[in-house]
Amino acid sequence: MKHILILTTIMLFSSFTSPLFAQQDNFIKDYLERLENSRKYLILVAEQMPEDKYDFSASPESMTFAKNLMHIGFAIDWHSQSLLGGRESRDWNTDTTYKVANKSKEEMIATINKTFDETIKLIEQFDTTQLDDELDYFGLNRTKRQIFLLLADHITHHRGQMLVYMRINGLVPPRYVLFQ
Repeated sequence: MKHILILTTIMLFSSFTSPLFAQQDNFIKDYLERLENSRKYLILVAEQMPEDKYDFSASPESMTFAKNLMHIGFAIDWHSQSLLGGRESRDWNTDTTYKVANKSKEEMIATINKTFDETIKLIEQFDTTQLDDELDYFGLNRTKRQIFLLLADHITHHRGQMLVYMRINGLVPPRYVLFQ
């Protein structure tokens, strides 16, 4: 009788939790697809902009094309490796990985690709039971699920600026494909 009660309890519990875990696993699967598409589009944008236009900005207060690109890399690294992965944050003021400095267009693109690779690897191994864990995000409590979504928004925001810079310079950006 005791074994039947235990077995019934396990079956009842798993019938409630299985859909939840499946949804969380689907969130990661869907997110990875979106992130990979976002990478492909960002790299197309970065490749299409001529290197001599990488220092272009729309106004003195705006980041250049190159700084937007490297800022995206820094944000991907910070959101994924530090907020979601628990690694100590890089210091924007002293870290040189995501500074434009004397980097060539190819070096910047390689840095972005490497950052996406590291982020995708981390997310593939992400413990989905942590998606509802909350973190301090600039003084606001946000779940790790929200951090994933904020990262996607941030990439899109700065990539959008880069697309405008291309248009201002007379270039036609790569065709937008849904789900990026």
